[in-house]
Parts: sequence; structure tokens; C-alpha cells
Amino acid sequence: MTHVYDVFEVRLNAAFAGNPYLEVTLHADFSFGNRTVRVTGFYDGEDSYVLRFMPDCEGEWTYRTKSNLAALDRIGGGLTAVPARPDVHGPVRVRHRFHFAYADGTTYLPFGTTCYAWTHQPIALQEETLATLAKTGFNKLRMAVFPKDYPFNTNEPLQPIYLAGADGNLDFDRPNPAAFRHFEAQIAQLGEMGLEADVILFHPYDRWGYATMTAAQNRRYVAYIAARLAAFRNVWWSLANEYDFMLNTIPMADWDGFCHILEENDPWQHLKSIHNGDPKMNFDHRKPWISHVCIQNWDVKRMPEWRAAYGKPVIDDEPEYEGTIWPAWGNITAEELVHRFWLALMRGGYAGHGETYADPDDLIWWAKGGKLKGEAWQRIAFLHALLRDSGVVGLEPMSGLIDGWPWTRVSGVKDLGGRVSFIYFGEHQPNQWTTGLPTDDGRYAVDLIDTWAMTVTPARQIPPLVQHPTRHGDAVRGGVADAAFGIELPGRPHLALRIVKLA
Repeated sequence: MTHVYDVFEVRLNAAFAGNPYLEVTLHADFSFGNRTVRVTGFYDGEDSYVLRFMPDCEGEWTYRTKSNLAALDRIGGGLTAVPARPDVHGPVRVRHRFHFAYADGTTYLPFGTTCYAWTHQPIALQEETLATLAKTGFNKLRMAVFPKDYPFNTNEPLQPIYLAGADGNLDFDRPNPAAFRHFEAQIAQLGEMGLEADVILFHPYDRWGYATMTAAQNRRYVAYIAARLAAFRNVWWSLANEYDFMLNTIPMADWDGFCHILEENDPWQHLKSIHNGDPKMNFDHRKPWISHVCIQNWDVKRMPEWRAAYGKPVIDDEPEYEGTIWPAWGNITAEELVHRFWLALMRGGYAGHGETYADPDDLIWWAKGGKLKGEAWQRIAFLHALLRDSGVVGLEPMSGLIDGWPWTRVSGVKDLGGRVSFIYFGEHQPNQWTTGLPTDDGRYAVDLIDTWAMTVTPARQIPPLVQHPTRHGDAVRGGVADAAFGIELPGRPHLALRIVKLA
């Protein structure tokens, strides 16, 4: 028996004199009633071939293989899919156009972090990374398949991704099964912890040759990793970290081709994105094979602009990092990163965490994992819990607040569920507020949130204020009360309001 959304594996053995990676094809059709799901198999070393399948509904499934190697062809079998285990909800999908949910409909709010090369570090450090993640509240991790060569990350990887050839150099026509087994074991571990693995397929920071493989080798690699990982429910495909820094070796058209290869070899159609380096080099995320927008940009207040441009969920996975290293993108304060998280969410998008505190041994979270040293992650976990406990499905920008006050970064959102809304003041520090509050005389509970102190206290309501007409450019405000009531505020920055309509 196999639980729904778990991995069912078929392992077959057959001798072959040539290069199985290049010359052997293997597929299987998994059937349930009149529905058939085609799965791609892969070579796993030592005459072993593997097919992986993730049942997405209960019942009796059968399968039959097809291969150009007679010993692997026309092999049949079956499995019984039983209900999903508790707290297992399936792959994440786009829902309500700008938001996400698991396959079973459970809301998913992405609160992710980055550890690019954590699976290439010593085992003890990898175990420490997992232990840290278990206490943070993050539910997504950006991680690269290939090791990384970059300042603060110059050590040799745990093992090569491809085997060495007769000349001692890596042979990009012979994957290293041991390296891929380790990588997917860590993905499975993340899945058991409730974290999505945002798997980065390519990046430019390389001294081993992975970034300069031939076009044919790149295509085979994408098909191979899709065959190995697609059956894991918690996989997301990120085609590249900073694709625009690789255009001299991977032309623009090839990125579209990689998406098509993923579509052909991933029957569960996991989420797909691609990440820019230069803020002016956003990919054309309107393309139908891109599921959501992955962006690198410090200016998260532009969320409404990106939503309008692409019509898809937006995750600014790199709004710069909390830390002290010398590059400007890696030395913002914890307070600023928390502020950017709130801004992103309060404008209808999502943000990503990263930490880059200088370390004498270069044990920096963003690259290698290990321990977190900063203060942002606790406040981000607080924000995540606040939204989850408020029953948030997806936050949509509040009409008339952001666009009605274009000269301010005060932000507001209403949940798609219609019961709760939030207003975030950011660097503003008013002593009272009425704009964006309910205009009817219904019953509401309003809480004052201190985003840094991580406190939630009942707000003091005051009579509504009548705004006096003021002119700012072409905008005129005032003359009538903005709301049925007002809120008294303590006049300090980084506060928010939660407004809940009572039954």
C-alpha cells in the first residue's frame, strides 16, 4: 500500500554494455480506470533502473513499462493507494490567480528562506541546517542542485554531481547516482518537515563545468532530474538563479525548452519559475509554462505593478539579505528585512528570507546553512503564524488605500475570505488612523500589532475623524469621515492593524 501523495517506487535490474544514461529509454503507464499517467524512468547505477510514481487519488492503480531494452520492456504490476497521511496535503498549486494552495485545497502561504549549497556541505552541517529549519516556521527552501563557487562559498562539495571520466575530468554524460540519491533524500526530509524544496536547476557560480555543459547535456540533465524528483510532492522547479548572468552559455530560447522538458517529464506539473540577477532583467513571466513570478528586487512596494504586469503570484525571493558581509545586497538590518516582508504581503505578494552575517569560517546561512544568527526570522515566523491563525486564504490589495494615497507606503489588504483585513504603517508613525477601516457600523475586533516586539493587543477605537480638505498634486481628500470609527495609535513606526469582522 502507498499513501496518496507519497512516492511509490519500481526498481528493475538489467545489464547493458553501453551508456544507459544516453542509450536506454524507460517509461511506464500508470492507470486508474480510464485515466493514464506516463512516468519517465531513470538509470540509478549498478544495472539498476527506477520508476517513481505519486498517486493523487485512492484506489487500485496498475502499471506497465515500455523500454528500448528488452529486459525492461512490458513489465507490469500494481499498487493500492490509501488515504494521505495526516498533515500531508500534496503538491502546491496556484489558486485564486495570485496565491497558492496544496492539491487538497489547504491554503499555502509561502514563507521561504535560501540555503543555496547546503546539501554540498559536510553531513554534520547539513544535520544542523535541518535542526535549525525545524524551529523557524519557514515552509520553503531555495536550494541548488549544483555546488556553488562564490565569495564566502569556495569549499569543495561533498561529492561531484557527475562521475569522473578516464581523463580525470567530470563526464557530463555520466551522472553520479550517489550524489543524486543524497540530494533527493534531503528533499524527502524537507517534505517530512513540511518544507517545499525550491530546486534551482542552473546557476552561473561555477568552477567545475556545470554552467558550461553543452546544450544537449543540459537537456538530458533537465529530463534526468525531472524523472528523479517529479514524484516528490514538495518539489518546485526553479530553472535558474540569475538566468541573465548565464546568457553567454545558455541562450534565452533554451530556458523555454527546459520548461517544455519539465512539462514532458513531470506528470504532476509542479510549480515552475525562473530568477533574475539584474533587477531590470525580469523574465517574461507571462509565458504559460511559468507558474509564478520569482523576482530579485529590493523594492517590494512594486508588488501591485508586478501583479498587473504578469497576472500571476509574485514571490520576491531576494529582497536583499539581513547580514553584515561587504556586498550591499547582504548587509541590510533585520528590521529592514522584516519591514520588506510586511510590505510585500500587504501589497498582495510574498517575500523570501536570507541571512548573510560575516563569519570567520564562512559559515553563512544563505550559502551553507547551519545556524541562524540574526533576528528577522523570529519576526517572520510571527507574521506567518499571525496570518495562519487569522485564517488567511490570500491577501488582496485594499482598493482606495494604496492607490488612493500614492505618496505614502501605508499598505492595506483584505483576505479573500472576506472576514479579515490588515493595514501596515511601515515607517509611518501616525497617532490615529481612519483610512481603510470599515465604513459601516458593523461589529469589528481591531488589534494593534507591533511587528518587531511581536505583540498583538486590542486597539483603542475612537470617534471617526472628519478629514479637512487637503490638496496633494491632483488628489483632494477630506470633508467626510473615512470610517465608522477611528483607531488611536502610539505614534511609532512598524505597526499594523488587524480588523476582523465579527459574526
